[in-house]
Amino acid sequence: MASSATAPETTDSQPPANVSVKDGGDRERDQFAGPESGPEAPFPIKLQGPVIKGFGRGSKELGIPTANIPPEGLSAYPDLQSGVYYGFVGLSRPPINNDTTGSTSDSTASTRSSSVEIYPSVLSIGYNPYYKNTVRSVEIHILHDFTRDFYGAALNLLILGFIRPEYDYVSLEALVKDIKIDCEVAARSLKRDAYKVFADEVTTDAAGGNGEGKGSWLAEFAWVDGVDAAEVERKVLAK
Repeated sequence: MASSATAPETTDSQPPANVSVKDGGDRERDQFAGPESGPEAPFPIKLQGPVIKGFGRGSKELGIPTANIPPEGLSAYPDLQSGVYYGFVGLSRPPINNDTTGSTSDSTASTRSSSVEIYPSVLSIGYNPYYKNTVRSVEIHILHDFTRDFYGAALNLLILGFIRPEYDYVSLEALVKDIKIDCEVAARSLKRDAYKVFADEVTTDAAGGNGEGKGSWLAEFAWVDGVDAAEVERKVLAK
């Protein structure tokens, strides 16, 4: 990974089939992000951490649930531009909690599913100017419908490209409309061969490959041993 992690320009490297669309702010939007040939420096960028509670706005106000991870990993990329990115997540979820409290959180990472789930994702890194946040955050929207929360799950995030800078919005409606276009751009971009190989090779490795594929890091969770997700969450929310 490159030491300078400024988001690259993508306008001149879009596939020929690019067609512009309009977003909530009447800015032109490309249908793809990142070069057709695959990720370029500083990508891929690797972040990881337990899924913690965030500001609680994703589902309630936006209808777009997010999985937040601690932002400490961003310290390795001091020049990383605030904005919207896309990539894949590797998720190791805790087993379903069958107690009567209705909680689906897992306070420690000592017991979890042995299977790893790989999903495309779109994410925001920054301060979310519309909400005037004072703390930088990493908010990930996984492009998959889940039936339950999974606070405490271990999450590996492989960022493969940059979609757009962080903007302020005059209305919640404009923000939501832009986010939905971000989701479409991310999903479309990750289906290209040079990008989906990062997810495909995880499946190959899990099926008996040599573990050296481009996406094999997504399935590595040795870091989670001994991590107390509840304590990590407490420290982040106390800031």
